[in-house]
Amino acid sequence: MSDAPAPRITISYCTQCQWLLRAGWMAQELLSTFGTELGEVALVPGTGGVFRVSVDGAQVWDRADDDGFPDAAELKRRVRDRIDPDRALGHADRAAEGRA
Repeated sequence: MSDAPAPRITISYCTQCQWLLRAGWMAQELLSTFGTELGEVALVPGTGGVFRVSVDGAQVWDRADDDGFPDAAELKRRVRDRIDPDRALGHADRAAEGRA
């Protein structure tokens, strides 16, 4: 077991756009999948249409750069690729293989 701190996920969301529920749902999905492998999932209120997900400060999704919102499976894959690339995600991985 590593002495490194568990990863911190931040989900920045636009309060003007009322994206709190979407941010909360994404946080729930990540916590359900990764559980105690995560140290924290923080919801960070913002403005200006922001919806950004970062792992330990490294951006894994940005609504502006990625042309919209992630589906839960895609976000889980991107987080997994940062925190534990060898981990299998079951149905989320199979869905990605079907698109390739």
